[in-house]
Amino acid sequence: MPGPKDLDPSSSPRALLGAELRHAREKAGLSQEELGGRLFVSGSFIGQLEAGTRRMQPEYARMLDEVLGTEDFFTRNCLAAAKSKYPEHFAEAAEAEARATAIREYASMLIPGLLQTSAYARAVCRAYQPTAAEEKIEELVRDRIARARILDDPTEPMLWAVIDEAALRRVTGGPNVMAEALRHIADLAIRSRVIVQVLRFDAGAHPAMQGCVKLMDFDDAPPLVYLEGVGTGRLEDDPATVSEYRLYCEFLTASAQSPGKSLALIETMAQDYAHEAQL
Repeated sequence: MPGPKDLDPSSSPRALLGAELRHAREKAGLSQEELGGRLFVSGSFIGQLEAGTRRMQPEYARMLDEVLGTEDFFTRNCLAAAKSKYPEHFAEAAEAEARATAIREYASMLIPGLLQTSAYARAVCRAYQPTAAEEKIEELVRDRIARARILDDPTEPMLWAVIDEAALRRVTGGPNVMAEALRHIADLAIRSRVIVQVLRFDAGAHPAMQGCVKLMDFDDAPPLVYLEGVGTGRLEDDPATVSEYRLYCEFLTASAQSPGKSLALIETMAQDYAHEAQL
């Protein structure tokens, strides 16, 4: 009997690879938990591979081929499914983000990527890579703004962002850029496309002070949490870990200003930046 054919890289290879994995697992009579046990990963990790929300790494592909008797199918095709235009540490998170039905995010020092304008993103990318060619910076900006197109849908994903006051006070790109960036956030909030809260300085210490947290929920896969630092990031699928960070997000939303007061603050700060730019 001939083995499975190579996946077509032009037709959502990760989703196709996930569908093939589900088919092979069910054919072998294994549950997600049972297959995960043989790979020394959780059953939820297998579920996320099948749903296409996690990237299949070569070492897991080789183990899957061995356990499921699929010759070298997953080994041959996992590289095509892993191709991404995003940095390695963020690629999985960006692709999972595009499939999420709900995203809760805490941003400590930057406006969240999904809420950034082109000018703000350009200032951030230039700060991260001060010696990069202009073409490289523009490519990064295009990719970042392209991510935000998921907000073009009127209902999904639900985005609930808690933004630290420090991110709004840090003048990134100059007053004009900040005025435009804050007006953009206010517009999205006014149109009820996103929920935004500001965590004021006087809220004091909180459990996410050392970095950014992005919690993502899906219709067809277990939730994920993405933890990001300077040039680093990791996805976590362990249910206990996800539950811990969900509690953190709830604490942050409870500690932040209400959406109404946050919108008023953002609009006032946008006006202040615009006035400063005219001086």
